[in-house]
Amino acid sequence: MSSMAAMRDEHDDGQAGVPGLSTVWLRVFLEVARHGSFTVAARVLGWTQSAVSRQISSLESALGGSPLFDRLPRGVRLTDAGRVLLPHAEAVTGSLHTAARELADLREASGGRLRFGAFATADAALVPQALAAFRARHSRVRVHREEGLSPELLDRLAVGRLDLAVVSTTGGARLDPYELHHLLDEPLYVAVPAGHPLTGTTGPVELARFADAEWVSGSRRPEGTLLDAALRAGFRPRIAHVVAEWTAKQGYVAAGLGVALVPALAAASVRTDVALLRVRDAGAPARAVYAAAARGRSLTPVARAFVAALRESAATLPA
Repeated sequence: MSSMAAMRDEHDDGQAGVPGLSTVWLRVFLEVARHGSFTVAARVLGWTQSAVSRQISSLESALGGSPLFDRLPRGVRLTDAGRVLLPHAEAVTGSLHTAARELADLREASGGRLRFGAFATADAALVPQALAAFRARHSRVRVHREEGLSPELLDRLAVGRLDLAVVSTTGGARLDPYELHHLLDEPLYVAVPAGHPLTGTTGPVELARFADAEWVSGSRRPEGTLLDAALRAGFRPRIAHVVAEWTAKQGYVAAGLGVALVPALAAASVRTDVALLRVRDAGAPARAVYAAAARGRSLTPVARAFVAALRESAATLPA
């Protein structure tokens, strides 16, 4: 490298913490200290010897003028000041090398971390399939996963606890403040006992046909739950049993104690003594599922890679 190139490096390189102290000077200092020679250091760096000498002189001036090397007839030797500087120069350049490597990993989605949350039924198939594919491609990424209702996950996203949240339009959460990556539109099913008269029905059924049925739901009120669909269909469902867990809901349905709404993401886990009837789509989908990110906050390459994996997983799920 020419002396002009070395001088450009001196001004363009990052700062090491002391005003006017360039990290390129520290790299030159370490090469001279390692080889005990300006000539050898210049050859290793691809510079001229005069350019190396200028960098060392600039470093000495920036540090108060103390010489860092004794100039000997053959080569150079660290002074007391040079020996004090040596471990600090090694620490600074080592930290910068580590930072550069970690930033490269981040750009290539081959390192770093991913913090995401998902609502419960997304964990039945959508998220596990996506996570398996993601980990196969990005095994060095540290993954932290949380579960919760969509409004709770969005709150965690807003305060920076999560990088992504897999959420749905159920629950009354406001989605407009977030950057949304659409994953799928999810139909609904009515779960009925296996011997129910409608199990032989071909094609979707009107939800209003169950207006007089007893319902099994996770909440006493339908608002903000899947049973919002019943309100849109023109009736208020009679909730006979409040049961939180989906496996327990199936038990109540199988025993003939009521019917329940089931999102498509949970349909694959239905038990054999329960039948599913597809609800007719009246126009808008029953609910949409998104990967949500905080608006105005850059999506990391790792998060973008996970959104891609979620979309791939969504494309494989039964309609």
